[in-house]
Amino acid sequence: MRPTSTSPDASWRGHDRGSREYRRILVALLGAGVATFAQLYSPQGVLPLLAGDLDIDPARASLSISAATTGLALSVLPWSVLADRVGRVSAMRLALVSATVLGLVMPWCPWFEALVVVRVLEGVALGGIPGIAVTYLSEEVSARSAAVAAGTYVSGTTVGGLLGRLVAAPVADVAGWRVGTFAVAVLAAVATAVFFAVTPPPKGFRPRRSSVGTTLQVVRRHLRDRHLVALYAQGLLLMGGFVAVYNYLTFRLEAPPFLVPVGAASLLFLAYLAGTLSSRVAAGLVARLGRRAILLASTGVMVAGTLVTLADSLVVVVVGLVVLTAGFFGSHSVASGWSGTAAPGDRSQSTSLYTLCYYGGSSIFGYLGGLAWSALGWGGLVTMVVGLCCAAALWTALGTREDVPRSG
Repeated sequence: MRPTSTSPDASWRGHDRGSREYRRILVALLGAGVATFAQLYSPQGVLPLLAGDLDIDPARASLSISAATTGLALSVLPWSVLADRVGRVSAMRLALVSATVLGLVMPWCPWFEALVVVRVLEGVALGGIPGIAVTYLSEEVSARSAAVAAGTYVSGTTVGGLLGRLVAAPVADVAGWRVGTFAVAVLAAVATAVFFAVTPPPKGFRPRRSSVGTTLQVVRRHLRDRHLVALYAQGLLLMGGFVAVYNYLTFRLEAPPFLVPVGAASLLFLAYLAGTLSSRVAAGLVARLGRRAILLASTGVMVAGTLVTLADSLVVVVVGLVVLTAGFFGSHSVASGWSGTAAPGDRSQSTSLYTLCYYGGSSIFGYLGGLAWSALGWGGLVTMVVGLCCAAALWTALGTREDVPRSG
């Protein structure tokens, strides 16, 4: 596979906001975001149906999520090396096609073990999008338009995550979880076709002969920085707690006293929209109060929301979920951005390390939450999540350096 652009213009400054190519890039990345995150989390809304059909417990059923996020976490850095060689667009096309083919196969796996293997491979394929998309934007969009473009891409990932859950669960209620997740894979195939059709030829890519060895040297250097490690820990711990709540809340709501059908329970994923708002609010407050203060405050909001979900009232549980989600995305927006700007060099590798920890936390604690739920009920799971948040806050307080408001 050849790099998509072999003769980049050294004077290239990027497409400006409002240009035709800029709009095409945003539509293309919206398609990539939908294809990636719809497939990644589509089983989450149908876990009770999957567990019942395959006669497995909730923790084991959650491996259908953890397997994919583990594959994604492990593949982020290799994808960044490949993209340096063949080009961002070529790498993303390969990732999307591979993931979509695996996504179309996954629902028809006859055994759970086979399903888990396919999900790991699907996650490996999907790792080619989160680690490359922002770098692609930085090369193709002008600096003054990059922040808006990145925000649009993040919105696409949110839409993708929502669609994956909102499409799979109602279809699964009628036709079973296999048809529900297959419908999401078909949606991802359409989104992938959009990416292929509208992505303009790249102009800012310059091939680099990066290697695994040099990448590992950069990784070791970043991991010796206690400030960066504290930021990576935010992704590991907070994402772990967040996914654990969403993984097992449907199990709780389908049981007494709630008795909510899986299709109706999937509407709770609309709480993700609170994260779209809170991430923007958090970004605005950082300029006045500093990153550390907003990170700690957002984590506190996540703790408060988690505790509210202990209620036996569905309305109160929904309120708690919205608060929890707002707190998590506020924390994530600060920590993920800070992990890039705080690195003295090789910022893309620092962002990739944060992404690795983010999905690693999803994999580890998404599974362990099932053990807490099975052994101790919702109270046990809430205790685990609050403990993760407190550990993250302590790490923030002791491990991060004070930053000056309005600084980059």
